[in-house]
Amino acid sequence: MTTSLSSGTILCPGALTTSNRRRSHSVSVCNIKPTISPVASYYAYKSALFCYDPPLMAQRIFPTRVVLLDWDGTLLDSYAADQSAYVAMFRALRIEWGVAEIERHYSPDWYRVYRAARIPRSSWVRADRAWRAAYRNQRPRLLPGARKVLRELGRRFHLGLVTSGSGARVRQQLREFAFRQHFHACICSEDALRRKPHPAPLQLALKHMRAQPDECVYVGDAPEDVEMARRAGVRVIGVLGPFPTAIRLRAARPDLLLGSIQELPKHLAALP
Repeated sequence: MTTSLSSGTILCPGALTTSNRRRSHSVSVCNIKPTISPVASYYAYKSALFCYDPPLMAQRIFPTRVVLLDWDGTLLDSYAADQSAYVAMFRALRIEWGVAEIERHYSPDWYRVYRAARIPRSSWVRADRAWRAAYRNQRPRLLPGARKVLRELGRRFHLGLVTSGSGARVRQQLREFAFRQHFHACICSEDALRRKPHPAPLQLALKHMRAQPDECVYVGDAPEDVEMARRAGVRVIGVLGPFPTAIRLRAARPDLLLGSIQELPKHLAALP
């Protein structure tokens, strides 16, 4: 729980400092200017949830041989495209859902979204087709620095991709960005028997790359990524991205939380 003080200071549990890192109830203090607008107050509160001690975080290094990454929201700036496709899909199904509902119920597993919107299972195929038809008109871009980060990581580590995105869509995007050569494995939604947050997709990637959990790091932007990695015994780094998962990602307590994918390389070291 985050505690607000009358001065506008917010205490953020879990943000360890040098003096309190041994205490399980540790907090760090972030100063936030008092606001009048409820909307401004909400965004100040949301920002405060992600405060962590930068000097301490800068010291976190993960020795690894394999780096496994999520795609949407971690490397690809695709939330606006996803959102637009969802709005078109709901319109086609005559369901009164808009941006607010999508943000409130978003999950990498779109069937969770379908359930939240009470779409009958018999209409899921139709919903899938409507979403894909709308998404074809979208051209999401890479997140800032993503190409440079992959190029740098590829020189030091074996890379793999583990995503909830459909194989046809993700592999097409990888071809368009000329990224196929970066990844030794690419696990999409259809490739494993279960989806995130089940560990099956990550375990399949480990099998393809002949890697052990303790020599890997997984990087993602959603709480489902954190749960999947933990269940697979893999260390996990969270990255704040464009999708509406930031509050839940912070609550999931990844081993490290980054403000951008551009910060990732400096926190990784090659195993001897």
